Amino acid sequence: MAPHPAFPRFDMTAIDLSLARSIGTFVFEDVTFRPEAADDAAAIDAIHDVTFGPGRYSRTAFRLREGHAPDGPTSLVAVYQGNIIGSVRQTAIVVGETPALLLGPLAVLPALKNLGVGKALMRLSMEAARQRHHRLVVLVGDFPYYWPFGFRVVPAGRVELPGPVDPARLLWAELTPGASDGVAGSVRATGPAA
Repeated sequence: MAPHPAFPRFDMTAIDLSLARSIGTFVFEDVTFRPEAADDAAAIDAIHDVTFGPGRYSRTAFRLREGHAPDGPTSLVAVYQGNIIGSVRQTAIVVGETPALLLGPLAVLPALKNLGVGKALMRLSMEAARQRHHRLVVLVGDFPYYWPFGFRVVPAGRVELPGPVDPARLLWAELTPGASDGVAGSVRATGPAA
């Protein structure tokens, strides 16, 4: 089988199947977490391909992040058996005039979902944001999954994204109490160019 075009060193299907076979021996403690590096981009893109497919390019959150580099210290990867198996990215944004981070995408190879990798990426990424004195994180996602990490539904009409979003999936988390007080307006990316 030919290598995945976005990840030429590896065939993503082979990696996914190899890891699927190792689930019986998967040891979460063998997963390492570290900040994303520039040379991780191809592996992360390949994970996004198998996790979200080509439809992700039309999503509002993707379009908002497009052309902007992820925030290095708060964007993390999970590595297992020498392969990147998951990642979470955060991108600098403003909501109106208030600085914030846009979290996402969070992705783990399908063969290793529901084993705690995504939750660990979330906890570590949120803590990295807190340690760097960020106050507010915004995302578009499923409330039941993100609620334990402090995310709540944004009150209707407070935040405007540059495209359609289900209001029930527009969430934010205060990293310091009161960080969302008075925050309102349009969202735009402010991070460096990718």
